[in-house]
Parts: sequence; C-alpha cells; structure tokens
Amino acid sequence: MASNNGKEHTGHRQRLRKKFIDNGLDGFEPHEALELYLFYAIPRKDTNPLAHRLLDRYITLGGVCDAPIDELMKDFGLSETAAVYLKMLPEMSRLYTESKMNDDNIIDYENLGKLFQTKFIGRTNEAVALMLGDAKGKMIYFGIISKGSLNSSDMPVRKIVDLALRHNAKTAFLAHNHPSGTAIPSRSDIVTTGTVRETLLNVGVELIDHFIITDDDYVSLRESGFAGNIFYYDE
Repeated sequence: MASNNGKEHTGHRQRLRKKFIDNGLDGFEPHEALELYLFYAIPRKDTNPLAHRLLDRYITLGGVCDAPIDELMKDFGLSETAAVYLKMLPEMSRLYTESKMNDDNIIDYENLGKLFQTKFIGRTNEAVALMLGDAKGKMIYFGIISKGSLNSSDMPVRKIVDLALRHNAKTAFLAHNHPSGTAIPSRSDIVTTGTVRETLLNVGVELIDHFIITDDDYVSLRESGFAGNIFYYDE
C-alpha cells in the first residue's frame, strides 16, 4: 500500500511538473503553484497539505514568502533550507526584474514610480532607494542605500550627498517604502524631503522627486502636492 502511495505521489509531481513545462504557471491554483515550488526544497514529502496550511495561515503567496523564517520552521515544521528557499522567491523576483533594466538608459520620468517599486519587491522592512542622473538625463546610479526597522528608517542624508558627488550627479530621486501602511506620506517624510533637497541644492544637485512605495501603490510627493512648494520654491 505504501509503495502504491509512493508511486501515486511521484506521478502527481510529474504531472504538475509537465503542466508547468507546457504552460508555465497559467492555470495553476495558488496552492498548486506553491506545492510545485516546494517540491524542490522538500523532495521526499507530499507538499500539497503543507501548501494548503501555509495559505490558510498567510492567505496569499506573498504572505507566505513574507513570513518569518523562525515561524515557518516552528509552526510548519520546515527545515531551515526549505524556509530560506521560500524567502528567496521574492528576492530572486526582484533581482530578475532589476536585471532587465539597463543603468545607461535615459531616465523615464513617467514610469519612475513603477521602476522604484521593483526595488522593494519582497522587502518587509523599511528601506531607502536612491537614483542619480547625469547632465544628459541618464541613470548613473540606482540602489538601496539604507535599511531600517519595520516601522522606520532614518534618511541617510550624508550618504546621499556623498554618492551624488562621487557620481558627479546633477539630479536625484528618492523612494522609501511603507511596508505595513499606505502610500500617504507622514509629516516626517515631508520634512526630511525638504532637508535632503536643500542639502543637495547646496552641492549643485536637484532632488526631483520622492516616492512613497507600498506593495501595490506609490505616491509621488512632487506630483501629489503633499510636499507643498518644496520642489518649486526655488524655481
């Protein structure tokens, strides 16, 4: 009986794998996609019940991937290897998306918010991203420059200035995420934006915009009007 169960389990895995090879994840239910992904971290166990349990707790695939490693191990019996494999999924997604971008591209002002969102895929703690442009409008730097706690991250003004000078930048764009909130800027966000803009102007670099990012939304402080005249008072 155990042997038949083993053959049935192996056959099920093969059918799911072939379904993916033929059509990608199109047509997969969330639990099937998670089950298939877990095949490669848990090779000798039926991962279907585990996939259901994880989704029952965390609701979405994103919720599963955002769960703490120690919680996945303690509450669901995952090995450290399997838990890390799950946590790598959004991180690899971000690296894949970023690898499609060319740092020599002309900065696309109309899609900057979406571009910045890629930097925050899979991040559950607050972080700060900086983009720098040269005199010809080309992107010369784009990266995460600070990581904070779950609720806050100090804006590294000195590091921003140092990077701008090192890269001989003429323009700068900032973004930081609100992992557990809305994209509405706080009073602190606005005051900090003014400080960064003023400091950069003193070294000949213009802060063009500051984006607040969430998982499915973003706000441009410049376009939204939340920042008042911060971006316009010197014009």
